[in-house]
Amino acid sequence: MMFWFKKVISQLFMPIPLVVLLLLFCILMLRNRKLVRSVLAVAMVILVFLSSSVGSNLLTASLENQYKVNNKAISADCLVMVLGSGHDDAVPGGAVHKLSTTALARLTEGVRQYKLGKDCKLIVSGWGGSASKTPHAKIMAEAALQFGIPKERIITFPLAKDTIEEAQYFKWDVGNYPFRLVTSASHMPRSMAIFHSQGLRPQAAPTDFITRQGYWWQLDANNLLSSQRAIHEYVGRLWFKLKYKSD
Repeated sequence: MMFWFKKVISQLFMPIPLVVLLLLFCILMLRNRKLVRSVLAVAMVILVFLSSSVGSNLLTASLENQYKVNNKAISADCLVMVLGSGHDDAVPGGAVHKLSTTALARLTEGVRQYKLGKDCKLIVSGWGGSASKTPHAKIMAEAALQFGIPKERIITFPLAKDTIEEAQYFKWDVGNYPFRLVTSASHMPRSMAIFHSQGLRPQAAPTDFITRQGYWWQLDANNLLSSQRAIHEYVGRLWFKLKYKSD
């Protein structure tokens, strides 16, 4: 219940749902023209700011600059954990094609980290969610096989719903061993905090960087998506801090 409550509440802070709610409020309050003009102005400012490279980069850079690309060699018997990020069963082709662009970027970096060590094991995670009957971890494992990772070197956590559960499954099933943690650069600060809270020893290996140069005056859907991902992280960090303190 708390998992779905978190999902619903976080959506209210996303750019498009937030702007839609503000517009709906304006429709309901048409008689109060002064208030409507003010709310419309706020909605426009939010949409323009989050759709610009200036706004999106301001939100994403502070997250992505905290950890650098990890090119260090790994000792023998290493562990590389790749956090899940969704797939679509309806997409034709193999497991690689079904992965979301974010999941594919994470897995690609996970394979690269795997090859930086010797006798490593690759850990992939994620449940199927409400939209898929196939656990995301299974699709990630199948894609890893297509990238040349031996089946016996892959560990799956098919029941983990979010990053907190991924950290818990790692602690329960693997133990307190140092490992490379692979996830999106914007997601890395929250992930590191969550894994550290479990007493684990992750080494950051960020990928899927979304901060991009662009014309300050150009409004773009990609910028809006980057802003949404950053806002999702800020909301997630706040939720984690509140939950961690309450526990």
